[in-house]
Amino acid sequence: MSKISADKLQAELSKGITAPVYLLTGEDVYRKGLIIRQLQDILRPDDFNFFKAGATSADVSEALAQANTAPVFSNVRLIVLTEVDKLRKGSKEQAALVAYAQNPLPTTTLVLTHNDSKKLKTDKALADACGETGRVVAFDELKNDDLTAWVRTQLTTKGLTPTFDAVDLLCECIGSDLSALENEIEKLFLFTQDRADKKLSQEDVLACIGFKKEENPFELSNALTACSKTRALAQIDKLVDSGEEPVAILNKMTYPILKMARIKRLSEAGLSNAEILRAAGLFPWESRLISNARNFPSQHVFLNVLNRLIDADAGFKSGANLDPKTTLKGIVLSLFR
Repeated sequence: MSKISADKLQAELSKGITAPVYLLTGEDVYRKGLIIRQLQDILRPDDFNFFKAGATSADVSEALAQANTAPVFSNVRLIVLTEVDKLRKGSKEQAALVAYAQNPLPTTTLVLTHNDSKKLKTDKALADACGETGRVVAFDELKNDDLTAWVRTQLTTKGLTPTFDAVDLLCECIGSDLSALENEIEKLFLFTQDRADKKLSQEDVLACIGFKKEENPFELSNALTACSKTRALAQIDKLVDSGEEPVAILNKMTYPILKMARIKRLSEAGLSNAEILRAAGLFPWESRLISNARNFPSQHVFLNVLNRLIDADAGFKSGANLDPKTTLKGIVLSLFR
């Protein structure tokens, strides 16, 4: 056995073909969870023959003890250890997992999840052992065309016919968290259930999420995290002209600017993407912000903009005679000179 694609694994499981060891890698926790549930449906372990835990020292010992034990009143055991990437390289727990993977018990199916693609390169011994006797499958976070294709498939499976704009907007608003997207797709299905016309438009997506297109609360933040001066300036014009309070617009600007500055600082400190995600408190689907941060200005420029944000906040709240467009657009222009 060896490293295979997620599609090939799905094809095997659809035929009821299972392996004694699985190492599910990559940042897409949602699809890995689906595979675990599918294995449960195929193997049908009862409570005596199913064990699932995170990869702490005690739980690794317990998991391997159960994995090496014949099933009770059953033909199989299913053991699941999540986040094995948190085990220290060369630790006795990791060595024990490698040793078991090299000689697994035929009546046990052991599933390991590894959520850090970069660290997997240093955990080569574990990947090689799992590849020899089982399956190593990568579940990288879906992005761009792959993400929109997944969303389109889920929508069409529900009997909906989405426009390209509707799919793009759904991905833009929700991100690449497949669990969150699944929830929104279910809401869209219920939203259109009583309609004869199942064509799904941008307006349907916006209405279901809860705002009108011209009130899209994500657009200014998205423009700033994308480091797009033109989009940000246009959105400020739109928000001011629509009567949005200057302080509220400033608040929409401050958070994404601070977020991107922190990501930039962590990136320049040499942290890996996974470490940046954790340190910055980002969700997995926000990994694109790490690459966007390369275009974010230097620390010197950011500190100057931070002072302008503070001054604008004080001015707006004190009732100073500040022109909203000039003040807010001036901040953006200073940021992206």
